[in-house]
Amino acid sequence: MFDKFQNPLALAARILLAALFVPAGISKIAGFAGTVGYIGSVGLPLPVVGAVLAIVAEAGGGIALLLGLQTRLAALVLAVFTLAAGVFFHAFWAAAPEAAQIQQIMFMKNIAIVGGLLMLTAFGPGALSLDAKRGK
Repeated sequence: MFDKFQNPLALAARILLAALFVPAGISKIAGFAGTVGYIGSVGLPLPVVGAVLAIVAEAGGGIALLLGLQTRLAALVLAVFTLAAGVFFHAFWAAAPEAAQIQQIMFMKNIAIVGGLLMLTAFGPGALSLDAKRGK
């Protein structure tokens, strides 16, 4: 029964995931100094490089998901990025008690998103994609 919905659902999944990443990447461009400062505030080295990498991953990877272009690679890169973001920016295990619950929710949200991205990595973008049009 669900087989006939596989390609439209894969497209919907890509659109919904892209709806998270593309605006996040664009906002990092618009607020570049703030992004650099936030990355530096958690003690990560080379925050300017980190901000550029985050923009490329989120905006570039999100657009690739939306179009279904190099989808498996884009989804895998975004999965690694999202997992790392969860560990470094939503470390509920090290948060103050008053912030731990919201950080745990944010961390688990990231883990769930990683799961969806890994599904795209494993199963691909579906027929409604540029990858399919290109014969990949």
